[in-house]
Amino acid sequence: MAEFVVEFGKDGRPIEADGRLDAAAFHRNHAPIWEVLQKFLAGKSGDVLEAGSGTGQHVVHFASHAPDIIWWPSDFNEAHLNSIAAWRAHAGLPNIRPEMRIDLSDPTWCPQMRDGSGPSDLLAVFCANVIHIAPWRVAEGLFAGAARYLRSDGRLFLYGPFKRDGKHTALSNAVFDTSLRDRDPEWGVRDIEDVSSLATGVGLALIEAVPMPANNMILVFERRA
Repeated sequence: MAEFVVEFGKDGRPIEADGRLDAAAFHRNHAPIWEVLQKFLAGKSGDVLEAGSGTGQHVVHFASHAPDIIWWPSDFNEAHLNSIAAWRAHAGLPNIRPEMRIDLSDPTWCPQMRDGSGPSDLLAVFCANVIHIAPWRVAEGLFAGAARYLRSDGRLFLYGPFKRDGKHTALSNAVFDTSLRDRDPEWGVRDIEDVSSLATGVGLALIEAVPMPANNMILVFERRA
Protein backbone atom coordinates (compact mmCIF):
# COMPACT_ATOMS: atom_id res chain seq x y z
CA MET A 1 0.00 0.00 0.00
CA ALA A 2 1.33 3.40 -0.98
CA GLU A 3 2.31 5.68 1.87
CA PHE A 4 0.77 9.05 2.62
CA VAL A 5 3.23 11.73 1.67
CA VAL A 6 5.28 13.43 4.32
CA GLU A 7 8.34 15.65 4.18
CA PHE A 8 11.32 13.72 5.43
CA GLY A 9 12.43 15.18 8.75
CA LYS A 10 8.88 16.18 9.68
CA ASP A 11 7.40 12.69 9.87
CA GLY A 12 8.30 11.84 13.44
CA ARG A 13 11.23 9.56 12.65
CA PRO A 14 14.53 10.31 14.44
CA ILE A 15 17.08 12.61 12.81
CA GLU A 16 20.73 11.73 13.27
CA ALA A 17 22.98 14.36 14.85
CA ASP A 18 24.74 14.85 11.52
CA GLY A 19 21.46 15.54 9.71
CA ARG A 20 20.85 12.13 8.16
CA LEU A 21 17.16 11.44 7.62
CA ASP A 22 15.64 7.98 7.38
CA ALA A 23 12.82 7.02 4.98
CA ALA A 24 10.85 3.93 5.93
CA ALA A 25 10.08 3.30 2.25
CA PHE A 26 13.79 2.98 1.49
CA HIS A 27 14.07 -0.14 3.63
CA ARG A 28 11.20 -1.73 1.71
CA ASN A 29 11.95 -0.78 -1.85
CA HIS A 30 15.70 -0.33 -2.35
CA ALA A 31 16.35 -4.00 -3.14
CA PRO A 32 13.65 -4.45 -5.83
CA ILE A 33 14.53 -1.09 -7.37
CA TRP A 34 18.20 -2.00 -7.55
CA GLU A 35 17.30 -5.33 -9.16
CA VAL A 36 15.82 -3.40 -12.09
CA LEU A 37 18.57 -0.79 -12.32
CA GLN A 38 21.47 -3.23 -12.18
CA LYS A 39 20.23 -5.14 -15.23
CA PHE A 40 20.82 -2.02 -17.28
CA LEU A 41 23.90 -0.70 -15.49
CA ALA A 42 25.87 -3.96 -15.27
CA GLY A 43 29.17 -3.69 -17.11
CA LYS A 44 28.64 -0.01 -17.96
CA SER A 45 30.32 3.18 -16.79
CA GLY A 46 29.22 6.78 -16.86
CA ASP A 47 27.15 9.28 -14.94
CA VAL A 48 23.76 8.58 -13.34
CA LEU A 49 21.64 11.36 -11.86
CA GLU A 50 18.99 10.76 -9.22
CA ALA A 51 16.29 13.42 -9.62
CA GLY A 52 14.75 13.99 -6.21
CA SER A 53 17.02 12.00 -3.91
CA GLY A 54 14.99 12.65 -0.75
CA THR A 55 16.99 11.42 2.23
CA GLY A 56 19.94 10.29 0.09
CA GLN A 57 19.73 6.66 1.15
CA HIS A 58 18.97 5.28 -2.29
CA VAL A 59 21.92 6.92 -4.01
CA VAL A 60 24.29 5.64 -1.32
CA HIS A 61 22.95 2.11 -1.69
CA PHE A 62 23.21 2.20 -5.48
CA ALA A 63 26.71 3.69 -5.43
CA SER A 64 27.93 0.99 -3.07
CA HIS A 65 26.79 -1.66 -5.57
CA ALA A 66 28.05 0.08 -8.73
CA PRO A 67 31.52 1.52 -8.08
CA ASP A 68 32.20 2.10 -11.79
CA ILE A 69 29.23 4.49 -12.03
CA ILE A 70 29.44 8.15 -10.96
CA TRP A 71 26.28 9.03 -9.02
CA TRP A 72 24.85 12.54 -8.84
CA PRO A 73 22.17 13.09 -6.16
CA SER A 74 19.80 16.04 -6.28
CA ASP A 75 16.76 17.57 -4.63
CA PHE A 76 15.01 20.92 -4.16
CA ASN A 77 14.19 20.73 -0.44
CA GLU A 78 16.89 22.17 1.83
CA ALA A 79 16.49 19.58 4.61
CA HIS A 80 16.73 16.82 2.03
CA LEU A 81 19.88 18.35 0.54
CA ASN A 82 21.43 18.44 4.00
CA SER A 83 20.51 14.79 4.57
CA ILE A 84 21.99 13.78 1.22
CA ALA A 85 25.24 15.53 2.15
CA ALA A 86 25.27 13.77 5.52
CA TRP A 87 24.64 10.34 4.01
CA ARG A 88 27.35 10.98 1.40
CA ALA A 89 29.84 11.91 4.14
CA HIS A 90 28.77 8.95 6.27
CA ALA A 91 29.22 6.48 3.41
CA GLY A 92 32.56 7.91 2.27
CA LEU A 93 32.13 6.53 -1.25
CA PRO A 94 34.32 8.16 -3.90
CA ASN A 95 31.76 7.70 -6.69
CA ILE A 96 29.06 9.98 -5.21
CA ARG A 97 29.29 13.61 -6.26
CA PRO A 98 28.04 16.55 -4.14
CA GLU A 99 24.31 17.04 -4.12
CA MET A 100 22.81 19.50 -6.60
CA ARG A 101 19.79 21.72 -6.02
CA ILE A 102 17.55 20.94 -8.99
CA ASP A 103 14.20 22.52 -9.82
CA LEU A 104 12.52 19.91 -12.00
CA SER A 105 9.90 22.40 -13.14
CA ASP A 106 12.73 24.09 -15.07
CA PRO A 107 13.56 22.00 -18.17
CA THR A 108 17.24 22.93 -17.81
CA TRP A 109 17.17 21.74 -14.14
CA CYS A 110 20.07 23.71 -12.65
CA PRO A 111 23.13 25.81 -13.61
CA GLN A 112 25.56 22.92 -13.00
CA MET A 113 23.99 21.00 -15.88
CA ARG A 114 24.85 23.89 -18.21
CA ASP A 115 28.17 25.29 -16.96
CA GLY A 116 30.24 22.09 -17.04
CA SER A 117 30.43 21.58 -13.27
CA GLY A 118 27.72 18.93 -13.35
CA PRO A 119 27.33 15.74 -15.35
CA SER A 120 26.73 15.57 -19.08
CA ASP A 121 25.72 12.74 -21.39
CA LEU A 122 23.95 10.85 -18.63
CA LEU A 123 23.86 7.09 -18.73
CA ALA A 124 20.64 7.13 -16.71
CA VAL A 125 18.25 9.27 -14.73
CA PHE A 126 16.44 7.69 -11.78
CA CYS A 127 13.45 9.41 -10.21
CA ALA A 128 11.37 7.90 -7.41
CA ASN A 129 8.14 9.13 -5.85
CA VAL A 130 8.24 12.63 -7.27
CA ILE A 131 5.75 13.34 -10.04
CA HIS A 132 2.65 12.37 -8.05
CA ILE A 133 3.51 14.79 -5.22
CA ALA A 134 4.20 17.73 -7.51
CA PRO A 135 2.37 19.76 -10.15
CA TRP A 136 2.32 18.32 -13.67
CA ARG A 137 4.88 20.94 -14.78
CA VAL A 138 7.45 19.03 -12.69
CA ALA A 139 6.83 15.91 -14.78
CA GLU A 140 7.13 18.05 -17.90
CA GLY A 141 10.45 19.47 -16.72
CA LEU A 142 11.74 16.05 -15.69
CA PHE A 143 11.16 14.62 -19.15
CA ALA A 144 12.43 17.72 -20.95
CA GLY A 145 15.64 17.60 -18.94
CA ALA A 146 16.06 13.86 -19.40
CA ALA A 147 15.68 14.27 -23.16
CA ARG A 148 18.23 17.09 -23.05
CA TYR A 149 20.90 15.35 -20.95
CA LEU A 150 20.64 11.59 -21.58
CA ARG A 151 23.23 10.18 -23.91
CA SER A 152 22.07 8.26 -26.98
CA ASP A 153 21.89 4.93 -25.15
CA GLY A 154 20.69 6.42 -21.87
CA ARG A 155 17.50 5.58 -20.00
CA LEU A 156 15.07 7.25 -17.62
CA PHE A 157 13.74 5.11 -14.76
CA LEU A 158 10.59 6.44 -13.11
CA TYR A 159 9.38 4.75 -9.89
CA GLY A 160 6.07 5.23 -8.13
CA PRO A 161 2.35 4.44 -8.24
CA PHE A 162 0.60 4.80 -11.61
CA LYS A 163 -2.84 4.41 -13.11
CA ARG A 164 -3.29 2.27 -16.21
CA ASP A 165 -5.87 3.20 -18.86
CA GLY A 166 -7.41 5.69 -16.46
CA LYS A 167 -7.91 3.16 -13.69
CA HIS A 168 -6.02 2.57 -10.47
CA THR A 169 -4.20 -0.74 -10.18
CA ALA A 170 -5.20 -1.18 -6.52
CA LEU A 171 -7.78 0.21 -4.10
CA SER A 172 -4.98 1.49 -1.85
CA ASN A 173 -3.64 3.59 -4.74
CA ALA A 174 -7.10 5.09 -5.28
CA VAL A 175 -7.25 6.07 -1.60
CA PHE A 176 -3.73 7.49 -1.85
CA ASP A 177 -4.66 9.47 -4.95
CA THR A 178 -7.65 11.01 -3.18
CA SER A 179 -5.47 12.01 -0.23
CA LEU A 180 -2.97 13.66 -2.57
CA ARG A 181 -5.60 15.65 -4.44
CA ASP A 182 -7.21 16.72 -1.19
CA ARG A 183 -3.85 18.07 -0.09
CA ASP A 184 -3.13 19.80 -3.40
CA PRO A 185 -5.37 19.64 -6.50
CA GLU A 186 -2.27 19.71 -8.73
CA TRP A 187 -0.96 16.48 -7.20
CA GLY A 188 -2.14 12.96 -7.92
CA VAL A 189 -1.25 9.48 -9.17
CA ARG A 190 -0.43 9.83 -12.85
CA ASP A 191 -1.69 7.67 -15.70
CA ILE A 192 0.88 5.68 -17.67
CA GLU A 193 -0.68 6.85 -20.94
CA ASP A 194 -0.28 10.51 -19.98
CA VAL A 195 3.31 9.99 -18.90
CA SER A 196 4.06 8.05 -22.08
CA SER A 197 2.58 10.84 -24.20
CA LEU A 198 4.75 13.34 -22.35
CA ALA A 199 7.80 11.22 -23.15
CA THR A 200 6.85 10.97 -26.83
CA GLY A 201 6.65 14.75 -27.04
CA VAL A 202 10.33 15.11 -26.09
CA GLY A 203 11.66 12.21 -28.15
CA LEU A 204 11.59 9.44 -25.55
CA ALA A 205 9.64 6.19 -25.62
CA LEU A 206 8.26 3.92 -22.92
CA ILE A 207 9.89 0.52 -23.40
CA GLU A 208 8.96 -1.32 -20.20
CA ALA A 209 6.61 -1.12 -17.22
CA VAL A 210 8.00 -3.26 -14.40
CA PRO A 211 5.61 -4.25 -11.58
CA MET A 212 7.04 -3.52 -8.15
CA PRO A 213 5.98 -4.33 -4.58
CA ALA A 214 3.30 -2.27 -2.80
CA ASN A 215 1.40 -1.53 -6.05
CA ASN A 216 4.21 0.55 -7.54
CA MET A 217 5.94 0.31 -10.92
CA ILE A 218 9.12 1.33 -12.65
CA LEU A 219 8.55 2.87 -16.06
CA VAL A 220 11.61 2.71 -18.31
CA PHE A 221 12.14 5.18 -21.16
CA GLU A 222 14.77 5.47 -23.85
CA ARG A 223 15.33 7.64 -26.90
CA ARG A 224 13.04 6.84 -29.81
CA ALA A 225 14.74 5.24 -32.78
